[in-house]
Amino acid sequence: MALIFLAPVAGAATDSRFLLTATAKDFAAYFPGELANGYVSTFTSPRGTEGNLSYLVAFMDYGKDDIARPAAIPGWSGIDYRASPSGTWLNLAPLEASIFRDYRQTLNLHDATLTTSYDYADHGKTTRVRVMEFTSEASPHLAAIRFTITPDFDGVVELSFPLVLWAPYQPRLALAKLPGDTGLTGDRFRQALHAHGLALKPEPPATPDRAAIWYHGDTRVLDAGGDIVNLTMQLDGQATNGLRMGEAAAVQLPSGVRPIEVKLDHTDYRLALDMRVKVEKGRTYDFTKYVAVSRAGWGDDGKADLSLAEAARSHGFTVMLDAQRAAWTKLWRSDIRIDGDPQAQLAVHSDLYYLLANVTPDMAWGVGACGMTTDYAGHVFWDSDSWIFPALLLLHPQRAQTIVMFRDRTLSAAEKRSHVAGFAGAKFPWEADPQNGTEQVMYAAHRLSVGEIHVNADIAIAQWQYWLATRDLPWLRQDGWPVIRDIAEFWTSRAVYDKLKRRYEIRDVVSLMEPYAHVDDDTFTNAAAAKALRIAIEAASVVGAKPDPRWAAIAAKLDIPFSKTGQHHLDFNPDVPLHNPGDNDLAFLMFPSLDLAMSPAVRRNDYAIATAPLRQSGRTPSTMGLAPLTIAAATLGDSSGATHWLEDNISANMLKPPFNVRTETPSNNTGYFLTGSAGFIQSLVYGLTGLRVEKAGLVEAYPPVLPTGWKSLTLSNVTFLGKHYDITVYRDASGKPRLRRTSL
Repeated sequence: MALIFLAPVAGAATDSRFLLTATAKDFAAYFPGELANGYVSTFTSPRGTEGNLSYLVAFMDYGKDDIARPAAIPGWSGIDYRASPSGTWLNLAPLEASIFRDYRQTLNLHDATLTTSYDYADHGKTTRVRVMEFTSEASPHLAAIRFTITPDFDGVVELSFPLVLWAPYQPRLALAKLPGDTGLTGDRFRQALHAHGLALKPEPPATPDRAAIWYHGDTRVLDAGGDIVNLTMQLDGQATNGLRMGEAAAVQLPSGVRPIEVKLDHTDYRLALDMRVKVEKGRTYDFTKYVAVSRAGWGDDGKADLSLAEAARSHGFTVMLDAQRAAWTKLWRSDIRIDGDPQAQLAVHSDLYYLLANVTPDMAWGVGACGMTTDYAGHVFWDSDSWIFPALLLLHPQRAQTIVMFRDRTLSAAEKRSHVAGFAGAKFPWEADPQNGTEQVMYAAHRLSVGEIHVNADIAIAQWQYWLATRDLPWLRQDGWPVIRDIAEFWTSRAVYDKLKRRYEIRDVVSLMEPYAHVDDDTFTNAAAAKALRIAIEAASVVGAKPDPRWAAIAAKLDIPFSKTGQHHLDFNPDVPLHNPGDNDLAFLMFPSLDLAMSPAVRRNDYAIATAPLRQSGRTPSTMGLAPLTIAAATLGDSSGATHWLEDNISANMLKPPFNVRTETPSNNTGYFLTGSAGFIQSLVYGLTGLRVEKAGLVEAYPPVLPTGWKSLTLSNVTFLGKHYDITVYRDASGKPRLRRTSL
């Protein structure tokens, strides 16, 4: 592990385009934001001092009969305080405006810092409190929290610097075996939840609606200790049946301050340095906790972490903060700027922030649909390849590479899975473990694991998109081609030729429209499979391999259900009845990763069918529905339609206050939905610009569109084929949107 410090940044950004602020009015509905650097994550909390759940990238718990889930590591973010032995500990004080006066908390998206300030009133004593916390982008093993107090009294105060040793989560459910005859609403599944006093419902303001099954895994502490003279702590732990990890903390006192007393408190639930310090009225005191963490495959152990934490303490908080600002300033060189819509601009920055905070650069760990949280149990879906990857590809290719490399690293697991299922090549999981790539789906959702196989095509498309954007031939030969080839072999073994109809079919799948299982010829699945087969043919030519001649035959004759009379696509084989009139996912056929070729008339008809039930009911679709609709409208040059869906994307229902945590649907609390963040970014990067990554380059496949009221949209520092550009959609003198590229 190395400690990296960068040059200070003069005048770090503090403008409103990057600032999200909470006040005391937000106490009742406070949905925590996230502080993360792609390797380590924790959550914000109202006081700024609470000990919060924290996670390490792809650090998983493997409980008996359970699915793999992120193991919570000892909580490192907390510092506690009370003004006197008879006072109330800060973290136990009621969260009321009368106690936390002049309250303000700001998540600075540009610097990835959380700053909290208030006057803490307790038993006639008031302490001005300011807290700053961040996980380091410059030195990813590190995090720091500074607790600054200015008392309005003379006396002795108490402080505690804990590492929270979480108790094992209860109850643990046998989700890998618990049957659900109709998914999560099945009787046995429901009865098991009820027997434990649980239900699939949100507990406001900040509990996901599936908290009963998206609980965290456990880390068992193997060894822990501390030094009251050096003011340090360290521990080693291990996730349940999983990897080992380490953690350490070093506390820094204000200059010239010596504590009256220091104790090491080590119990089953905490490892803490507790101290009593004499303070003077009106004087300001800075207390800082430097934390270092590691896991197997990334760093070493608690002893090495301790050295790193001590080194950070020796350099000091200001140096570490300057390095943080410099690192994030470098990231923000690639940005999306909107002129004319401050609300949309702030939404873009928050979505980009959460994407950057949850994806590691130049690594090969999987990215969960909800990032480094327990939502969806941290598992990797097609969201990673078709949503998050394209959103990052042009702006942050190093992070995009991590996503395609994860599929290469876990190819052997997908090959074994395909063999067990009786097919050739590789069958990638519907829900992949981000560490080892194995299938980790709940038994109640087993049908998705078996049947929602479009994920295989989604992965091949992403691999090829990375090649088109980089032309990295060594990568394609060594990493991309094996994945693409194995996926083509899977589709070859999965497709069936119908001699009477003279076509290939893919039968008995779960549709992209998931309530429809055991359907034949799902249109999205077949179209994506055909594209994956054509990609394999092209990739073979590039790497000098011989393509299987069946790939071209299947791609050419694979059934794409279509209504000749209505001149529009169908969702799947017309023999499958719809549960509800108007059910469709046709807008997904226009999603950038697939971009199915069709005539303008068919495109208009597909879009009309996709939007009709929404417009008639006034219902807002899920986040995953909004991005395809926005992009579909843009491909038609429908500015009003694109404006409408974009506005839904940044509505209050979709972004949880106070820190714009994106939900999956307007009505649930499933936060940190990176898929939704990526969809919104794709709506801008590919939808409004009309750009597509193709063999010919970054082409203007569709005329650009600007929403009503927007003056311009700029993609800053786009990287394509090793060159850098600013790409701007602006209005010409006549008001017509135009696209301009500027080489950097």
